Amino acid sequence: MRTHILILLLGFSITLSAQVPLDTEEAAVSEVIDQIFDGMRNADSTAVGALLHQDIRMQSTGYDQNGEPYLTAGSAARWLQSIAKYEAGSLDERLYSRVIEVDPPLATAWTEYSFFLNGELSHCGTNAFQLIKTAKGWKVHQVTDTRRRENCTTKERSLTDTLHAFIDTWHQAAATADEDTFFGSMAADGIYLGTDASERWPRDTFRVWAAAPFNRESAWDFKPYQRELYFSDNNKYVWWEEMLDTWMGPCRGSGVARFYEGRWQIQHYDLALTIPNETMKAVIELTKDK
Repeated sequence: MRTHILILLLGFSITLSAQVPLDTEEAAVSEVIDQIFDGMRNADSTAVGALLHQDIRMQSTGYDQNGEPYLTAGSAARWLQSIAKYEAGSLDERLYSRVIEVDPPLATAWTEYSFFLNGELSHCGTNAFQLIKTAKGWKVHQVTDTRRRENCTTKERSLTDTLHAFIDTWHQAAATADEDTFFGSMAADGIYLGTDASERWPRDTFRVWAAAPFNRESAWDFKPYQRELYFSDNNKYVWWEEMLDTWMGPCRGSGVARFYEGRWQIQHYDLALTIPNETMKAVIELTKDK
């Protein structure tokens, strides 16, 4: 009996050791996506077709002129035919961010893109890829994209730059009393911690409390500086610390955001007063009976 158990354990160990590390798989998935768009730029439909699963599905989603959502089916065969018809360099889809999740043999990737036709911006949006690992490597099994013509990114931007812009826009929304942008940037279950010990605000409760400030020209105007960003290995989460110039004097903010459903959402933010060490005793005296 012990011999059989040992053999089973050894077999299990061999199976585990044969697995490819997830970071290597993520790199392989990312490379497939790059090769697809390199092939499209080169008008090489054969190279692109080799990276597609035989059962691939292609779809586009967005809003029509009446503001109603739509979903349309595409055709991989027609797409490959169109690639072959254009001259090299005519079709140029540029990716500005990507978040990849891998659970072999399944992988997903979100990429922000702008599409250029003969050097002119055509449209932009987000690609949602689903890939399957086969005996011949990773193959794209499904692509669903969004398409729009406004607010398109046209310059290379790192993930760090994207997050700095996202957080800055969130602070600016409070400064300009843009309620929809401010609370829309927070996750539905997001939490905001204020400087008072009682101020633990779930997003929707916070929105009710902040109704009066957001009815002014400016709810509050906190100017961030000295921000540090930290990303998870899969780039799906970011946490940060920052200093803020506020009406209360220098404050420190720290936050966590998650990339979910195609966009960044703030899950948690903590606003704290910074108290110099030399004044701490005086502050304790002021607050010890509160």
